[in-house]
Amino acid sequence: QVQLVESGGGSVQAGDSLRLSCVVSGRTFNSYVMAWFRQAPGLEREFVAAISWPTTTRYADSAKGRFTISRDNTKNTVYLQMNSLKPEDTAVYYCSARLLSFGLATRPSAYAYWGQGTQVTVSS
Repeated sequence: QVQLVESGGGSVQAGDSLRLSCVVSGRTFNSYVMAWFRQAPGLEREFVAAISWPTTTRYADSAKGRFTISRDNTKNTVYLQMNSLKPEDTAVYYCSARLLSFGLATRPSAYAYWGQGTQVTVSS
């Protein structure tokens, strides 16, 4: 059983930074593509960023240049560094995983494992 636990969310001002973390337990961490999604109230869950192994990454257009996804296989942890935050980044952010052999994906339905989410609120 794979378990994902996010942390690092909070309330910040526009222009501030946050770093989200997601610790994975239960299986070999480097067997997974890791991704971040977010969901704002009333909207569908949307892709933010994904990272394969060793370092192939993919970003949503809204995240390019501001967000950086990274992973530390020694700590079974994936990170999302978010800089220059905007009010429209306000959402619940979810960590997710899919088997590495399936490759990177941007659809939520492609990911089998999910964390409980962490709230990010950006005020203007």
